Amino acid sequence: MKVIMNKQIVIFTLAAMVSLGACKEKKQTEDIIAPKVEKAQPSGPISMQPYHDTRNVKWLDKDYTIDVQRHPDDSLRKVKDESGQLFVDNRISVIVRRSDGSVAISKTFTKANFENFIGAKYRTSGILEGLVFDEVDGNHLEFAASVSLPQTDEYIPLEVKIDNFGKVTIELDSEMDTSGNEIDDEVDDEDDD
Repeated sequence: MKVIMNKQIVIFTLAAMVSLGACKEKKQTEDIIAPKVEKAQPSGPISMQPYHDTRNVKWLDKDYTIDVQRHPDDSLRKVKDESGQLFVDNRISVIVRRSDGSVAISKTFTKANFENFIGAKYRTSGILEGLVFDEVDGNHLEFAASVSLPQTDEYIPLEVKIDNFGKVTIELDSEMDTSGNEIDDEVDDEDDD
């Protein structure tokens, strides 16, 4: 009986040790294991949606219709952002029609029309984002234009004036400059080169 008791004690002791070992707290480390983050690969070139706006205006005492159309143009040089993503630049046309439907003025704009005003950063990484009719001022039709860094809030505001002979004048739009002197400084720095 002593042998059976000794076996039971041994079995009980082994069972207790196993259960105590199972309950034993595992040693924790300070190491944090995080999955490797895969860098997003740029997709194919991104294009803005085409845009079309028509306005009827009274200009020099006559009725005109102004059509502004923006469309992505694959023939223009594509630009890259800092991640390597490609963007398609835009071409914008302005057509001014008389009341009989005949064309009085037809102009097409690309970023190249604004290169003297935008600085190196916007020349290489910016796109012509928009051009919209603003107002009639004497013998000028005035438009607001912008060259922007794609998918950001960073842009250079510009003013485009077209006179009744079709002559185009472009200036920085200082009234819309919300970023202080950054635009002027960048253009001034570019002129110094």
